[in-house]
Amino acid sequence: MGKRMVWFLFVLMFFLHQDFWWWDQSFLVLGFLPIGLAYHATFSIACAILGWLAIRFAWPAELEKFADSPDQSK
Repeated sequence: MGKRMVWFLFVLMFFLHQDFWWWDQSFLVLGFLPIGLAYHATFSIACAILGWLAIRFAWPAELEKFADSPDQSK
């Protein structure tokens, strides 16, 4: 898994955010939660997981190496 997978998941999540398929539904999840709200709660959790994956697998490590290196300007 790498940067390409994270980007693919990001684009997928971008399109899944447009949840037009729940607009006219009155179904309640667990008997009290509208399906659109339940979808967005689940979507928010999935976005948090995607953020963790991006930090874990797609973070530019070379930036941290540069920042941690000793000052060579003197």
